[in-house]
Amino acid sequence: MPKIFTPTNQIRLTNVAVVRMKKNGKRFEIACYKNKVLSWRAGAEKDLDEVLQTVAVFHNVSKGEVAKKEELAKAFGKDDVTEICKEILAKGELQVSEKERQDQLESMFKEIATNVADKCVNPETKRPYPVSIIEKSMKDIHYSIKPHRNAKQQALDVIRLLKDTIPVERAKMRLKLTLPAKEARKLKERILKLSSTVTENEEWQGELLVLTCLIDPGHFREMDEIIRVDSKGSGTLEVLNLKEIKEGEEVLE
Repeated sequence: MPKIFTPTNQIRLTNVAVVRMKKNGKRFEIACYKNKVLSWRAGAEKDLDEVLQTVAVFHNVSKGEVAKKEELAKAFGKDDVTEICKEILAKGELQVSEKERQDQLESMFKEIATNVADKCVNPETKRPYPVSIIEKSMKDIHYSIKPHRNAKQQALDVIRLLKDTIPVERAKMRLKLTLPAKEARKLKERILKLSSTVTENEEWQGELLVLTCLIDPGHFREMDEIIRVDSKGSGTLEVLNLKEIKEGEEVLE
């Protein structure tokens, strides 16, 4: 049976996301894992090995044609393949189908709206907005997604823009929680596990532990459920007021 000959400068890859850059009239491409390119550009992914399928620069990924070192040196002024991959990853054009592009934009749109809903309240009701309301408001102001910026950065832009259309305020919710002594330790542990919880005051009043704490609005429903369900109806939750977050005082983590 005859052997199939594969040229040494060919690498076959499947199910890849291709990032392409043109230099000196030539095309250079890198093969990445799907969904990882945007994570790298947004700063969420730091490990290059999690982004690149192989540390190689191609003329054509689909045909497996690897660029020669002398071609890379001439085009990029260096022959360090890893550094060249990073340059293409940062500045190249991600090749995606129209459906993939639309799916990515819709996913990012929802992620931005979720971030806004998690960090903001309606100052008139002192309650968080549902994500669906934020999404509708974003559509009303015709917010345009910026694919090269991450969702948390864009959420800050959206909050500023929404202030002209709906009552919205970046704030922490200040809550007063009353916990029965029997369940206090277990409930307190669960409450403090919510990432945004900051305890301002804690005191015992007879058989009750009274906590005053700040939480992100996005954790209000979870906190409410802890008090209602886990305390078996013997705990209480009261919204005292809001602590407004000023511009630059806190970043979206």
